[in-house]
Parts: sequence; C-alpha cells; structure tokens
Amino acid sequence: MKHQKKGKKFHRTKGQREAFIQGLVSNLIQKEKIQTTDVRAKTLKTEAEKMITLAKKQNTASLRLLIARLPRKSAQKLYYEIAPRYAERKGGYIRVIKQGKRRIGDAAMTSMVEFV
Repeated sequence: MKHQKKGKKFHRTKGQREAFIQGLVSNLIQKEKIQTTDVRAKTLKTEAEKMITLAKKQNTASLRLLIARLPRKSAQKLYYEIAPRYAERKGGYIRVIKQGKRRIGDAAMTSMVEFV
C-alpha cells in the first residue's frame, strides 16, 4: 500500500533521488529560471518553497540548515538575496508555466519554473 507516501521516485534510489532534487533546487536558485519536465517541476516547486520559507526566518540556524541541504553558494544566494524579496509574502514563491511542447529525446512535456 502507498499510504502516507508523497512525491515521485524518478526511478532512483533514495540517495540518488535526494541528490537529484538538491541539484534541481540549486540550479533554480543560481539561474532563477529553468526549463524541465512537468513532473520534475512539480517536485521542484514543493522543495524550493520549503527552502525559501526556511531562509525567510533570517537566523543563524536556518542558514546552517540551508548550507547542510544545498551547496554553499546556492544557500548563501537564497539566504541573502532571494529570501528578503519574499519577506512580506505568505507563500507561492515559485511559478510553474507549462510550455505545451515536448522534449525532443523522449517526448516528455516541458515546463518553465521561475520565481514570482
């Protein structure tokens, strides 16, 4: 049974999946706009919004948690540049826009993920 099991597995083991999602979040933070598949975009949105909410607290503990979960450069950019933008916003920091076109290699539907 699949009770209380959220998220997609992406045909990876737990460690590979965590590293994969961490890489997606890091790329989004560094570039502030990326193009990926629809399923990846949905997972990326939930994880990145959790990170932004953590960074909005603006205390030492949250910065250390971000550094533990992301590469240092991405964590610092999120903490010092991106999170202050959303200080007054309650949620919904990321926008997922479906492109309506398919990727050439495997015909997967693509989406654009960007900060609001």
